[in-house]
Amino acid sequence: MKILFVCLGNICRSPLAEGILRKLAPKLEIDSAGTSNFHIGSQPDYRMIETARNRDIDISGLSARQFKTNDFDYFDKIVVMDAANYKDVMSLAKTELQKDKVIFALENDEDVPDPYFGGKQGFEKVYHLLFNSCQQILDSIEKR
Repeated sequence: MKILFVCLGNICRSPLAEGILRKLAPKLEIDSAGTSNFHIGSQPDYRMIETARNRDIDISGLSARQFKTNDFDYFDKIVVMDAANYKDVMSLAKTELQKDKVIFALENDEDVPDPYFGGKQGFEKVYHLLFNSCQQILDSIEKR
């Protein structure tokens, strides 16, 4: 199973989700990307690195990249963080099979808030939301 997490810049939410799921399920192939090209080549935001490090998750070596249309062909699931990312990714999908791969990280298609412009509490909240999301993803894989 190959899973791609997608947020806007690939420096906060999606690299954290990648790190969490890698820790929980090291045998799965996990990656992350952003819908924008704002931070290509940058490591995750230092506040997210710290939030992850506090849980023994190292995301400091990750490098931001932009979502590409061939990601549809490579990944089994594409997990988006919010409605704007969903819209951007879906606009690139060419087939129903590609569209069917795209899911929201949270139930009921709720947004994972972007903590970039907030304080430490926002990063903590995102960690808890994404940890629960990753657990649910694993549960759904194990049920298959």
